[in-house]
Amino acid sequence: MPYSDDSLFRRIRKLTGKAIGDFNLIEEGDRIAVGVSGGKDSYTLLHVLESLRRKAPIRYELVAVNIDAGYPGYRKEVVAEHLRAHGFAHRMESTNSYQVIEEKRRPGSSYCSFCARLRRGVLYSLADELGCNKIALGHHLDDFIETLLLNQFYVGTLAAMSPKLAADNGRHTVIRPLVYVEEQDIINFARAQALPVICCACPVCGVVDQKRKRMKRLVRELAAEIPHIRRSMIGALGNVHAGHLLDKALQEF
Repeated sequence: MPYSDDSLFRRIRKLTGKAIGDFNLIEEGDRIAVGVSGGKDSYTLLHVLESLRRKAPIRYELVAVNIDAGYPGYRKEVVAEHLRAHGFAHRMESTNSYQVIEEKRRPGSSYCSFCARLRRGVLYSLADELGCNKIALGHHLDDFIETLLLNQFYVGTLAAMSPKLAADNGRHTVIRPLVYVEEQDIINFARAQALPVICCACPVCGVVDQKRKRMKRLVRELAAEIPHIRRSMIGALGNVHAGHLLDKALQEF
């Protein structure tokens, strides 16, 4: 069955389209590098953006980009086969990030942060090489609210993610079109369509990110009592009352 015939896919597409309109994520002539890791989020993002592209009143292009960090056991050939089977323009990039991390990471420093910095640098370079002005990432609604809670509980800041952000290099814009899509919808869609989801093969996967798992558990527990909590929290990120906060940079006390 074509994805467009699936009611859940249409729901995800509608929410993605709303985010694109609300935050002006895609514009005429954009060439967008879509990060595709082989996870459920990035597969869903790619297929939704392609479905929207076919009927969009503006012209834009997509290029799927996969970055292999060099972790043993990473099955990038599964991703490549899926992209070829669905006719996506794509680039598979192999790197030695794993070796660099093992050799250069300072004891006690974050494995994930180091990996993310290396991956981001490769992604920006590939976007330049492929002539892409935007980079689309698969962060969903739950990622936004979990990051909000992490920053409040562990960092002491009121901050989450931005659906549209100018990259540090000043040449690209990072967009997150799944901001309104709940993770459970993506899980259900990926399972129903048997998307070929693969593990990132990171040697510390599932070990070091206990804080985020705790936030995920907290939201799930609260949702049993407050079913609309996710929608309420994502709505709060767009409904800031600066006069009721303590930041002296926002108001004169």
